[in-house]
Amino acid sequence: MTEPLKARGLGFDLDGTLVDSAPGLCEALDKALQDFNLPAAGVERLSTWIGNGADIMVERAVRWAEGDLSPEFLQKVRDKFDHYYADTAAGGSRLYPQVKETLAALAAAGIPMGLVTNKPTPFIAPLLQSLGIDSYFTVVIGGDDVVAKKPHPAPVYMTLALLGLRASEMVFVGDSRNDIHAAQAAGCPCVGMTYGYNYGETIALTKPDRVLDNFADLLPTLGLSSLKDQEA
Repeated sequence: MTEPLKARGLGFDLDGTLVDSAPGLCEALDKALQDFNLPAAGVERLSTWIGNGADIMVERAVRWAEGDLSPEFLQKVRDKFDHYYADTAAGGSRLYPQVKETLAALAAAGIPMGLVTNKPTPFIAPLLQSLGIDSYFTVVIGGDDVVAKKPHPAPVYMTLALLGLRASEMVFVGDSRNDIHAAQAAGCPCVGMTYGYNYGETIALTKPDRVLDNFADLLPTLGLSSLKDQEA
């Protein structure tokens, strides 16, 4: 039997790990592209561009659309995206199955949790509130809060400092190679979720300490009772 991972704290990615945000991102990005007479990308294609922050997502989209890649034009598209995403973020996002129940169980176990995402910071708090999970996180770090985003370990180091933990004491949970590489570079054990956005690649290729198909499986992975056992 595999030994449970020991955690005095947890770090989580957001998009693709806790939240399926692709529909809202896609609606905003497609509207922005079409404002400049560029083709809409669609959810399936956009899902392979998520993970490195909005600037890189916009650049990937404009490159695919064979648009102008000058910094000035990319900023115009980004500004349009931000404008539309303010309206589509909440309605175009949903929690993955059993995320809220699992976060509640982790909180009840007294485990402090941090959120580390490359998503632009202004969109994070309203989204967490709309989904009813904002109260679970002691620390929230967005893409605008650090100089270097994941896969750089800087935001993970910041989370460790704010939670007062050593790297070996925090398990980081994510869905993409950016998450796993950031955790590994910081020295944190990590869990890879198979259902999210990882550029069309299996998360196992990045060699996380554990690979899980379902978010609720995180509880027994950490040596805690499963949701089913807690309900019994």
